Amino acid sequence: MITKTISLNTIVDVKEFVNTVARYDFEVDLVSGRYHIDGKSIMGIFSLDLSKPIKMEIHSDHCDEFLKEMQRFIVE
Repeated sequence: MITKTISLNTIVDVKEFVNTVARYDFEVDLVSGRYHIDGKSIMGIFSLDLSKPIKMEIHSDHCDEFLKEMQRFIVE
């Protein structure tokens, strides 16, 4: 599992994030506090507090291409 911190600031960011995650076969979860949300669920993501960075858990070790696409959302 790979963990990164991301920020989704706008509705367009959420839509692009979900569309990108949906193209991959592995699971991606978003964790905010005690909530674990499927990264492919747009309704689930909107239930999170998007004003703060969110932890993204990628359940694959072979996700280099995915991480390149997610780079604009990743905060260091």
